[in-house]
Amino acid sequence: MEKKATGVFHSLARYQWAFYLWVLWAGIYAWSLYAMGFPARMAFWDSFISNLQLAGACLVMVTILRYYSPGRSQYLNLLALVVAITFIWYAAFRLSWMAIFETGIQQPFWETYFPVRLMTGFLVISCFTLFGVLNQLSEEKEMQVKRKTDAEKLARDAELFKLQQQLQPHFLFNSLNSISALVGSQPAQARTMIQQLSEFLRGTLRKNQEELVPLSEELNQLRLYLDIEKIRFGHRLNTLIEMQENCADARIPPLLLQPVLENAIKFGLYDTTGAVEISLKAGCDGQHLTLTVINPFDPETNSASRGTGFGLSSLQRRLYLLFGRNDLLQAASSGNQFITTMTIPQI
Repeated sequence: MEKKATGVFHSLARYQWAFYLWVLWAGIYAWSLYAMGFPARMAFWDSFISNLQLAGACLVMVTILRYYSPGRSQYLNLLALVVAITFIWYAAFRLSWMAIFETGIQQPFWETYFPVRLMTGFLVISCFTLFGVLNQLSEEKEMQVKRKTDAEKLARDAELFKLQQQLQPHFLFNSLNSISALVGSQPAQARTMIQQLSEFLRGTLRKNQEELVPLSEELNQLRLYLDIEKIRFGHRLNTLIEMQENCADARIPPLLLQPVLENAIKFGLYDTTGAVEISLKAGCDGQHLTLTVINPFDPETNSASRGTGFGLSSLQRRLYLLFGRNDLLQAASSGNQFITTMTIPQI
């Protein structure tokens, strides 16, 4: 009951401006009649009756437009409707006027002011009709924009889901191949890797429906991934994670860092035989979270400088879909180091 009453008050407040405008117009109308020599009583009642009925005629037109949407070829029909309602209003006003005032002044009065009154009523009803049509067109445009926005959001969510599903099997297949290689020679490490892979995938499934997660939570998930990779590469893989204390609660898309680290491991270890160190640094300034991944590579044997690969290209697409910007992922090489930098806006 309270919500219903609140809705009624909101509806009344919406048309409050029309009431004030009507009072102002009626006052100006009465003053004009009085200035032309009409008695004050006649000027008041003339203005009150005619404008009250005129307001009713305008309300009829607005109500009709709520249920009738004229097409571009039907505006002549709408004009004819306005003319018809104008004449109906005028006839009703004249009958009311004749019932109230003396008959001796009726004929010269109507002959003199007939065109002015009729034209005034037509213009007022036309203005309200135009307002109703414009309001109708505005609502239709808003609905079209909303439908377009909803369709774009559905398409974006579908593409994000597709990218995420592409990344997960990519990592899963590599891990299963490594487990297969360890089963015969190092069964204990294979069991450990299976357990860690299970925990990693369980955490991944929990995040499927989340858009942004705290950086600290993402790093915990990333450490599970790195533990799996360290079993694959042994002592050759060393990792260093540095995070500013004020960045722990920064928001980040889930599973954003895993393809970057996978890319770093690929270009850092696949073409080398020695130990390498891959570092991740996180810094934030309140508006942006900056993540930098640095890995070494051999410029003579490695193709890191010739492209970003599937992982980084899909990641760049994902960042664009989430934030609408193409400048959030930068990849460059300096000497024998490959540097990947991501900037995550903190909305």
